[in-house]
Amino acid sequence: MPSVPHTFDTVPQVWPHRHLLDLERLTPGEIRLLLDTAAQLKEATAGCRRKLTILAGRTIVNLFFENSTRTRTSFSLAARRLGADVVEFSASGSSLSKGESFIDTAKNLEAMGIDAVVVRHSTPGTPHLLAQHLDVGVINAGDGAHEHPTQGLLDIFSIRERLGDISGATVGLVGDIAHSRTARSNVWGLLKLGAKVIVCGPPTLVSKRWEELGVEVSHNLDNIVPRCDVLNLLRIQFERQNTRPFPSVREYAHLYAMTGERLKRARKDLLILAPGPINRGVEVTADVADCPQSLILDQVTNGLAVRMATLWLTCGNRLPQTDQAGHAQPGLSAEGTL
Repeated sequence: MPSVPHTFDTVPQVWPHRHLLDLERLTPGEIRLLLDTAAQLKEATAGCRRKLTILAGRTIVNLFFENSTRTRTSFSLAARRLGADVVEFSASGSSLSKGESFIDTAKNLEAMGIDAVVVRHSTPGTPHLLAQHLDVGVINAGDGAHEHPTQGLLDIFSIRERLGDISGATVGLVGDIAHSRTARSNVWGLLKLGAKVIVCGPPTLVSKRWEELGVEVSHNLDNIVPRCDVLNLLRIQFERQNTRPFPSVREYAHLYAMTGERLKRARKDLLILAPGPINRGVEVTADVADCPQSLILDQVTNGLAVRMATLWLTCGNRLPQTDQAGHAQPGLSAEGTL
């Protein structure tokens, strides 16, 4: 795979944060900067297939405490596409099993001269805790049911790539809203960019309290399908549930799976998204998952672009000093540019 060291013109703006912990606290302008940088990098790497050298000499650690296929592999490939070195940390067999604390483990990794930590953990707020104790960049790859910012960004990037503008679009998030960190990141990002958001699923998984965030709540998929420009079909998070939220998977699929029959009643240009892993026949049938309107595999490719942008902005094109809160101090110049 050939390197292409000088085809990426760095973004003139400097990312004002050391970390990427969530979308809730980002401004619309900061979200657009991430998306614009991802678009630049996707083009510069020929669709995320070729290499740049803009992060040569940087070291990224993947610190994953939950199972992952797409996110972990995507971050690893994204770092390597930009020329960085990657360390894959495994909790099993580490000093954590000997009683070392999570923070001490992370600080020991930091002492080895790393530049950023990508962390996934089942406990909400874990990346925020790490950011308080480390001087390197911390990127949230999913913390419990709280947020999954790069998944939200890649979903929004995929929509924007097709529609050109998020503002005014109606996006339906369907499924296990209660336990979905992807749903939360999508809601924050979409609302900040001017989209209308509808969350839909069984009452046990979609509380009316979501309306407090400015979204519409529905429990009837058939009612919202004709109104949506985009449907994002979310997996049922059985691993985060203490009780069964519906009588059976078969009943859930009957009421909430996106099927070919429902697709006939939708707008002809409806876009179908589904963050993996998808369960065919549960949240989406095979004919819909593989239909021309499906962006499911585009999301995977765009995940590389978004994660390249995240790594570049947080540990490449960043200010050399930040305050204790991780915000850039004014008047400092960027480093790491070509």
